[in-house]
Amino acid sequence: MESSLFAIFGLGLLYGIQHATDADHLIAVSTIVSEHRSFKWASLIGAFWGLGHTTTLFLVGLIVIGLRVTIPPRLALGLEFLVALMLTLLGLKILWRSFGIEKIHLHIHAHNPETHAHFHVHENPGQDHGHTHPFKSMRKPFVVGMVHGLAGSAALMLLVLSTIPSALAGVAYIVVFGIGSVGGMLLLSGLIGLPFILTAQRFSRMNRWIQVAAGVASMLFGLHLGWDIGFNAGLF
Repeated sequence: MESSLFAIFGLGLLYGIQHATDADHLIAVSTIVSEHRSFKWASLIGAFWGLGHTTTLFLVGLIVIGLRVTIPPRLALGLEFLVALMLTLLGLKILWRSFGIEKIHLHIHAHNPETHAHFHVHENPGQDHGHTHPFKSMRKPFVVGMVHGLAGSAALMLLVLSTIPSALAGVAYIVVFGIGSVGGMLLLSGLIGLPFILTAQRFSRMNRWIQVAAGVASMLFGLHLGWDIGFNAGLF
């Protein structure tokens, strides 16, 4: 029995690493990584995504395994649709920032006896230029990871309930799976961040268009996923 459990845990670790490579995960992380210019912080984004992902799986796992219940299919689809919405919004935010819409401000000037309103465009100071960032900047990947964890909890809990012989072993499996996803995404987010880091200082125009590509990919993937879940899978 122990050897079979060790084999299951080993597979759980590998599945966790593989899970980090899912397209929706990589796209979401790439939109966040695009805002940073440091390899350290780019890598930590992946780690915090994994921690958020594991936190949700662990909490849901305690409920599902403890009560021996399953997540209703319609609720699972709704959680997947939430991921689609999140990806679309992440992409739109990148495009909003990249095209400088947030740089436009309205200023009102008084020239007695008349008052004039003028639109001014200000340069965007950027999100990160390689200096130290407080850990509060990791809230975003943590929350995004939690949303992904909610969406993936139904399939994982079904696997755990059908193959793991005890509640304690099931919780341990989720932890091992989470360790794999944290490690896998830590490495992947660092690699994803390299193009943004290498082009940030000397190739600002290229850097901007890489960000635009990440935003477009996230938005289009989110719209496609939302349509597939909403209409093809029957959520609506």
